[in-house]
Amino acid sequence: MALALILLPLLAAALAAAIRSNRLRPWVLPPVAVAHLVLTTLALLRPEGADVTRWFSLDPPGRIVLLILTLLFLACSIYSVGYLRCRSELSNRIFCVGLLLFLSATSLVVCARHLGLMWVAIEATSLTAAPLIYFNRTPRSLEATWKYLLVGSVGIALALLGSFFLAYAAVQKGVDSSLLFDDLLRNAPLLSKPWLHAAFVLLLVGYGTKMGLAPMHTWKPDAYGEAPGVVGALLAGGVTNCAFLALLRVDHICRAAGEAPYTGRLLVFMGILSMVFAAVFMVGQRDFKRMLAYSSVEHMGILVLGIGIGGGAVFGALLHMINNGLTKAVLFLSAGNIHRAFDAKTTDEVQGAMRRLPLSGTLFLLGFLAITGSPPFGPFISEFSILNGAFGAGRFLVGAMFLFLLLIIFIGMGRTVLTVVQGRPTAAARRTTYRDGWLTGLPILASFAAVLLLGVYIPGPLNGLLREAVRFLEVRP
Repeated sequence: MALALILLPLLAAALAAAIRSNRLRPWVLPPVAVAHLVLTTLALLRPEGADVTRWFSLDPPGRIVLLILTLLFLACSIYSVGYLRCRSELSNRIFCVGLLLFLSATSLVVCARHLGLMWVAIEATSLTAAPLIYFNRTPRSLEATWKYLLVGSVGIALALLGSFFLAYAAVQKGVDSSLLFDDLLRNAPLLSKPWLHAAFVLLLVGYGTKMGLAPMHTWKPDAYGEAPGVVGALLAGGVTNCAFLALLRVDHICRAAGEAPYTGRLLVFMGILSMVFAAVFMVGQRDFKRMLAYSSVEHMGILVLGIGIGGGAVFGALLHMINNGLTKAVLFLSAGNIHRAFDAKTTDEVQGAMRRLPLSGTLFLLGFLAITGSPPFGPFISEFSILNGAFGAGRFLVGAMFLFLLLIIFIGMGRTVLTVVQGRPTAAARRTTYRDGWLTGLPILASFAAVLLLGVYIPGPLNGLLREAVRFLEVRP
């Protein structure tokens, strides 16, 4: 099953490349997304059937990330058909092939149970995402693509060095050197502590760069700002979650080695630092797509903060990974529609989005309320769980800082969003022909419905997946 999840989009990419029609090619995406969802469902219902070898299998946290990826890709695949229909002046061959290769690479990240193989897969996600960022073929999108590749290359190089250090931590103590996660977890108490500490720092910086943790987030504002909205959604809910999964697995090894206090302090520091950076740069932000990039920095910080706190906050972090991915789909896809309708993305030129695009403008506003932790939406439940975990662990200062930064971000983000959705559209905006359609509107509406559902009720099977992942990550002395 794991190999099918990887090979299906790979074969579909070859099919998309062979199709000559610019109009028909995007229709390859939705059937592949549905098939990938079916395979994912089977793998979640029968996890023992998903295991192929010790190199390819699904661990409990990986199952959650796989579920996010397949749901997000399904929404983006349907949206892409409508979006590419509006961009008929550009060839979509590379775009469609890139999307399918991206799905294959992210599926490989989730299924890889070898540290080196996972590293290769994460690098593959960067290489497949780069042409998607450059789709608009403007000087600014070219600059954003190069920045994404250069900054990401530095990060992935540090992650490779950290992987070497982790292997040497075993060699230093005379333990068989294996980069299979099962072997690393079993041998964790025997690893050299100094080399393990150094490995974790390098892997935190390396994979933290791919997540967009501050101060390694410098690629995000340009990439998210210049890429199509559908690509921003996949970066914010796909690439970042894959990097977080990699970091989660490394932290699991360190905790199994008895180094939870060491890794916890670093993760809490990086989480708070990322939220501080997001708060500073979000206040007064006029570009609403760059604003979403800083929102992503904030929420990556929330994820590592929850893992660093530990205890009940781990459940909140895993749930927030789902909520953030779905809410980012609402925000980036609706922002993409607003961008197309106004042919601009700054508050100087974009006003009255709810009048110009009633569906997208309204969902953009509701998505803002959801992502800032307002009830009754999903992120409120997951953020409250993290806060409750912080107070339950006696981390009152961390909890107070968390609340204060959430307030600052709410005010800063709200100022930009309200300017975008309120008022009257400019004369130039009223002359554009773009309107909400069912292909570009239905995926946003479905994603929002899921975000609302998770705010009032967590389905039993999903709750079971989350509880199983928490138990898997627990390290008992």
